[in-house]
Amino acid sequence: MAGRAASCGLVLALLLLGGCGRESAEQRLRAQVAQMQEALAERRPGDFMEAVAEDFTGTQGMDRAALHNLLRAQLLANARMGATLGPLDVQLREDTATVAFTVVLTGGNQRLLPERMQSYRVTSGWRDQGGQWRVYYAEWKPQ
Repeated sequence: MAGRAASCGLVLALLLLGGCGRESAEQRLRAQVAQMQEALAERRPGDFMEAVAEDFTGTQGMDRAALHNLLRAQLLANARMGATLGPLDVQLREDTATVAFTVVLTGGNQRLLPERMQSYRVTSGWRDQGGQWRVYYAEWKPQ
């Protein structure tokens, strides 16, 4: 029994130490995109917007406030929302990055199948601000 407890302790220590390594810029960026996707699924628009830069510009000149309003309106109109992302194409430069991907957005009112669905091709610009990736530009086109 003591040998098993020691083995479990060793495995736990290795897992904790493995998590202590510094994440690469790309890993942090991918994690930020995943957190935004999770915030949308969990209906937390404020958490989603934390990763959006103050000087954000989007499709058709949309600014940060307009993006926030669009997000809140969609959450009000849909009891359930989902965002399924395709593979991320990440292009890193020094402290900026471009991330391109396809996303399928779904929405509806608590039924088993979504009532609305649309696919978009998204190209986004990101900058690293003090270790936090923030999206400062996004363009999306229906597919």
